[in-house]
Amino acid sequence: MAEHVRTYSRTTREALALLGRAIRLARKQRKMTEADLAARVGIARSTLQLIEKGQPRVEIGLAFEAAALLGVPLFVDEPSRLAPEVSRLDDKLALLPQSIRRPRKETRDDF
Repeated sequence: MAEHVRTYSRTTREALALLGRAIRLARKQRKMTEADLAARVGIARSTLQLIEKGQPRVEIGLAFEAAALLGVPLFVDEPSRLAPEVSRLDDKLALLPQSIRRPRKETRDDF
């Protein structure tokens, strides 16, 4: 059976590369080996290598955990600001419908 080939946007590939390079830089600045960091994250060294290369098939949680252990910022400059940001987005989401449905009939806007 043929494997499904997934394509990723340029933005996605660049964001993954940026996160991977930031993790590699922080690891090297802390003089940690790949094996040391992989053990702390609880993954194989080969998985860490994929994270550092920006491979999209790695679980996002593993990449974020490696970043968090090294102090690489994720979304905000201070980790203590993550929870308030989540809360802020929850407040916005509460104002929107729970589910989105397609309209039953097409909107006519050709007046």
